[in-house]
Amino acid sequence: MSQRVQIRFGQQVRQLRLAAEMTQEDLAHRCGLFRTYMSRIETGQANPTLTMIQAIADSLAVPIPALFDFAEAAKGTAGQTGS
Repeated sequence: MSQRVQIRFGQQVRQLRLAAEMTQEDLAHRCGLFRTYMSRIETGQANPTLTMIQAIADSLAVPIPALFDFAEAAKGTAGQTGS
């Protein structure tokens, strides 16, 4: 279950990074990380600390909840069936 959250979190970070027109290298540098660790976050292979989540949000100029908007998107599609 937690792996799934990590993957979805990483996908959200990637979407926000791309919307901000940043490379992984740019975002990693702003967060004080190696690009390889940022890649691991985006692919759900790393579990960032709260401090790192704050650094990512600050670097993307978004509030922390924006990094977790995937939960709302999933709720909106849960239970829907095709016609």
